Amino acid sequence: MSVFDLRLETERLLLRPPVAEDFDAFAAFCADPQTMQHLGGVQLPSVAWRSLAALTGSWQLLGYSMFSVIEKSSGRWIGRVGPWQPHGWPGTEVGWGIASEFWGRGYAPEAARASIDWAFDALGWQEVIHTIVPANTSSVAVAQKLGATLLRQARLPAPADIEVDVWGQSRQQWMSQR
Repeated sequence: MSVFDLRLETERLLLRPPVAEDFDAFAAFCADPQTMQHLGGVQLPSVAWRSLAALTGSWQLLGYSMFSVIEKSSGRWIGRVGPWQPHGWPGTEVGWGIASEFWGRGYAPEAARASIDWAFDALGWQEVIHTIVPANTSSVAVAQKLGATLLRQARLPAPADIEVDVWGQSRQQWMSQR
């Protein structure tokens, strides 16, 4: 079985590696100023394509990356959530980004829980972090819902090159609350 055949399911969501057909929804996600406010800013379609290709390439290179999140009831692509650790990253992250029109429905913590379970079980990670710009209070709330605590500060590698708060928890802490 290829990593591209991987599927995680929650009550309301399907998580799977990105495919080319996700591009239009992904590009719209990257073009939305509200969605991208704390995710590096709006991206032109050409840059969004490179971002999607990087996520997909990580699946090939590392055997993991962020999943495309599909709303089961509509079949719509609604965001990307999952394991992420590009070169120079401050740790083994499970990150999230949900399109603004789907905010407030609990999709980010729902998808993140499934991704964290998978990262600990399938990838054998010992810690999961969430790098969050301090002003992103919505993501801080998601991290807290997941049982994460503020661990430290870090600087993301270029081209981001920004200071972030690192929230997270150990495998043992995660398992004790599940």
